[in-house]
Amino acid sequence: MAKELKGALIIGQSGGPSSVINASAYGVIRTALDADCITKVYGAQHGIKGVLADRLYVMDEEDAGELERLLYTPSSALGSCRYKMADPDKDDTDYKKILEIFKKYDVRYFCYNGGNDSMDTCNRISKYMKKAGYECRVMGVPKTIDNDLYGTDHCPGYGSAAKYIATSLMEVGKDARVYDTGTVTIVECMGRHAGWLTGAAALANLTERTVDLIYLPERDFDMDRFMADIDRVYKANGNCLVAVSEGVHYADGSFVSEAKTSATDGFGHAQLGGLAALLAAKVKAELGCKTRAVELSILQRSAAHCASGTDIAEAFASGKAAVEAMLNGETDKMVGFVCDRTNGYKCEIKLFDLSDVANFEKKVPAEWINADGNDVTAAFVEYALPLIQGETPMEKENGLPRFARLKKVFAE
Repeated sequence: MAKELKGALIIGQSGGPSSVINASAYGVIRTALDADCITKVYGAQHGIKGVLADRLYVMDEEDAGELERLLYTPSSALGSCRYKMADPDKDDTDYKKILEIFKKYDVRYFCYNGGNDSMDTCNRISKYMKKAGYECRVMGVPKTIDNDLYGTDHCPGYGSAAKYIATSLMEVGKDARVYDTGTVTIVECMGRHAGWLTGAAALANLTERTVDLIYLPERDFDMDRFMADIDRVYKANGNCLVAVSEGVHYADGSFVSEAKTSATDGFGHAQLGGLAALLAAKVKAELGCKTRAVELSILQRSAAHCASGTDIAEAFASGKAAVEAMLNGETDKMVGFVCDRTNGYKCEIKLFDLSDVANFEKKVPAEWINADGNDVTAAFVEYALPLIQGETPMEKENGLPRFARLKKVFAE
């Protein structure tokens, strides 16, 4: 049995938000507040930047009811950031400051709630604290609608985003077919290098064919083949609904989207967008048919009203498990899931080494994409379907969502 370690806990959130990232944060916060050996619970304002700037919220000061509403509140309640920390062997300035802050508040537990780059940050902090001889247990809590974290079956946030995409495609599909004039509708989904989100469009086809073509970044994009696919479907059906990943690229690796050079985030990743409009314009020019472009953009990650009940429960469980694992002596790990879909759906918590997870992307398996590269297979649908089950019991106020209202009292 691990020795009892008394001290405070800090949780930070990083990267793009999701509709259930706060459910994970609540899992961490509630479990930490209830643990006798955790003396104080802090939330870092804007992730690791808040730690560096000594901007910490005292979560002990929050109303219990408001904290519970985090389960159904989208985005990152503590604030997020995209900040890449240097290799500590080359520049340890940030790490020295973090150690200083940890000592100031007697922090012995640190949870970081994020995706690939966040797990890298978590891993580096863990290794530095160990090297510095400062006992601090570190745990990564997964979050990414992209669903591309290595090791875990899936990531909290993905199921809700997948549910929103499938629902939206079903709704758009109805709208796109109301007129006697045919339309080609192109819907752009998030996903820079992994097509998990766009693949979720296939869920819209469970009861009737709604989405005709699906393109993921795991396959090189061929514009001529794309135009031929649309022409074939349009001539056969009089309409065509397409789902395409923002990150589709040509064989040379260049993004199809013209927005590829517009900007990059703090980790040097291209900020994409505008692909649907580009493709719709090209289809109209070459095929002469009416087109519409739909970019789901951040709606995919903020639609808490359409959150999956399964996703909410698993997000909370991952945060809770992170604290329980640290209390049991675990450190330098990420909470993940191992699932069995053989006879129903079973999901269990498993810890993964941060060094294995950090900066590795999990792609859609090649065998889950059809031979023509314009759809996913039944195996993908069987994988994703359990993750979108269940509804959110979100509280309403004046007919609108009632989100958490935190006081956000700063530590002194």
